[in-house]
Amino acid sequence: MEALHGGGTAGPNGVVSSTTSDATAMETTTTSSNDPKEKLDQVINSIQKTLGMLHQLYLTVSSFNVASQLPLLQRLNSLVLELDNMSKLSENCNVEIPMEVLNLIDDGKNPDEYTRDVLNSCIAKNQITKGKADAFKSLRKHLLEELDQTFPDEVESYREMRSASAAEAKRLAQAQSILPNGDVKVKPEM
Repeated sequence: MEALHGGGTAGPNGVVSSTTSDATAMETTTTSSNDPKEKLDQVINSIQKTLGMLHQLYLTVSSFNVASQLPLLQRLNSLVLELDNMSKLSENCNVEIPMEVLNLIDDGKNPDEYTRDVLNSCIAKNQITKGKADAFKSLRKHLLEELDQTFPDEVESYREMRSASAAEAKRLAQAQSILPNGDVKVKPEM
């Protein structure tokens, strides 16, 4: 029969027999790691393995006969072991999922709707903040114009202090290789 991607071969009635032992597979998936990405990958692999087992179980049950009783029991035991393994792996994986996403999934909707709504909300808040910043810039400009007409000498000294302060900040930032937003420049590795 044709070989499948999981290292098994298809047998009669679509039943797949694994060529690797379940104990070896369990050992490789339960290896501990400190990398959160690796832990998440282990959980994802376990989910994919469980989905494959469920498909195999479906094929076994849909064409059930007396001869397939032993493979059915073996697949049920393997599924229970993998679900237990998945549970243990998920304890080490800290992923926070907003309740709104789970509610959307429960309602049969696409979780991408939540992402779209959050992005639209951020864009709207950004526009509001930008409007406020622009209003303050306009107010500052208007106040400086009014003060310049009333107190021209004081405004001139204020502008000189501001430009000197800005030049000093720029010089310090360049000397320390710090970007204006506070981030440090990272030199690309070659």
